[in-house]
Amino acid sequence: MDRRSFSKALAAGCLLPFVNARLGGAGYARAATPSITVNAVTRVIEVNGKAATVFGLIGPDGKPGLSMDADVVSTVDLISVLSVETMIHWHGLTPTWPQDGVPGMPSPLLAAGETRIYGLPGGRPGTHWMHAHTLQEQALLAAPLIVRGKADKAQDAQDVVILLHDFSWKSPEELLVGLQAGGAMGGMDKFSTEGMAMAHDLNDIQYDAYLANDRTLDDPEVVMVEKGGMVRVRIINGATATGFTMDVGKLQAQVIAVDGQDITPLTATTFPLSMGQRVDFLCRIPAEGGAFPILALREGAPERAGIVLATNGAAVVKLPVAGVANGPVLTLDSEAMLVTARPLVATPVTRRFTLDLTGTMKGYTWAIGIPAPIKVAHGDRVEMTFRNTTMMAHPMHLHGHHFQVVAINGAAFSGALRDTVLVPPMTSVSVAFDANNPGDGWALHCHHLYHMATGMMRTVAYGEA
Repeated sequence: MDRRSFSKALAAGCLLPFVNARLGGAGYARAATPSITVNAVTRVIEVNGKAATVFGLIGPDGKPGLSMDADVVSTVDLISVLSVETMIHWHGLTPTWPQDGVPGMPSPLLAAGETRIYGLPGGRPGTHWMHAHTLQEQALLAAPLIVRGKADKAQDAQDVVILLHDFSWKSPEELLVGLQAGGAMGGMDKFSTEGMAMAHDLNDIQYDAYLANDRTLDDPEVVMVEKGGMVRVRIINGATATGFTMDVGKLQAQVIAVDGQDITPLTATTFPLSMGQRVDFLCRIPAEGGAFPILALREGAPERAGIVLATNGAAVVKLPVAGVANGPVLTLDSEAMLVTARPLVATPVTRRFTLDLTGTMKGYTWAIGIPAPIKVAHGDRVEMTFRNTTMMAHPMHLHGHHFQVVAINGAAFSGALRDTVLVPPMTSVSVAFDANNPGDGWALHCHHLYHMATGMMRTVAYGEA
């Protein structure tokens, strides 16, 4: 897409609309099952003592988010109560390509006041989310999307969902223009390791606030839990340009799922979470009770967000937004220890691709160095290797599929099943997936919103390769 076309797309509130994509098959027939209603709305929240007008996705219970049943195709009525066009992507689900939720691929933007009907497959139980596939994602047009199975409903564990976000009083268009004009908005955080000739670029936007369930840490959500009880904490990094390390503090905890996919339980109290990724902790509340912060530590910076789990009568101590130290820089150390509970069936790879991730802060341009689209055929076992040649990390997300992480820097292993994988600077990560969900152009992109907006996006297309 040329710069002029991109400017028009941005003015329409969408990213890379691919206006020449076919619209065939994009009809919306109502299924026989009862529908679930999701409203795209404008709402007001409080940020740092001031009223902020943001977007939101409100479920049938009047709260942000949506709950679906596993292994069932649910009919969802998406109703826009907005005054502008939008498009919602069902991140983590694998619908048919026409219902994926990317502007022009192949469906047009959802008009103001329009209702669109989706048939969404719940698939396996898991923690997912839904968000605008436009710059409106920055303005909090996002919400949890939790798929629950019979075992989840019968499990003797309280469910707690946390959606993280980064917030700015500037519009996303202002933020993007500022990045393109002069690099970092508000200062670039750098990180150097011994022996490195260059510093990694971490945070290119200094946000005004970091939110957990719409609230800052100086006024956090307090969730009541039982003494001695189990709590499943489902955490979604819905931030557009901020990585976090999750920290459950002194709680006994195991990581039991990433990106909505079960893993062999891993004992851990901290875990890295890049943009678009999810992690589920299973935590034991001490028998004596108390108040237990669940913190999101901003990468390479002191700011924090979070909620507090508290038992009846526990004293909740106010926590400062800024910690005493910078949050850890996200690495693949934890990734290398993850083992999926359901690995891909062993079969030969029939198609391989190497994708160089390129770009620079000067002029703020980013790309995936491979011709678009990436051609696959139905039934292929596909292996992709992301090679990051830049000094910023890139969380790479593939729509419509789940992939298994199979190598880091060329060292093969049988890792987690995911839909979004972090590729740190000067690192390569290989993933494998089965081409079993045909479409003319599944989005493949960096989940840093402004990297995607400035070119780090390609498509995976089924057909003659």
